[in-house]
Amino acid sequence: MESPFQVLTDAFGQQYRVNFSLERLDGSIALTLSTDKGVAARRMIRNSQLQDPEQLQRLIQSVRFGLAIEHGHLAPQLLAPTGSGHGLLIAS
Repeated sequence: MESPFQVLTDAFGQQYRVNFSLERLDGSIALTLSTDKGVAARRMIRNSQLQDPEQLQRLIQSVRFGLAIEHGHLAPQLLAPTGSGHGLLIAS
């Protein structure tokens, strides 16, 4: 399996500076995404999420969805296919 830290960096690295910091003794880390304007997002990630590729992908989608909403995008726009042919998958 590819490093979960590399997966997260690849997912967000084009738009944000990606930083990780160990937050708890149980292995939980903080993911911080920032720009020149400051912190765009900060999320706690449990060690179990880092070890499970499906949970990691759900986390990435959740962070992207949250960032998009914070930037004023509407839900229908977020769910529409992107240039890569994939919209955000939102479970109901």
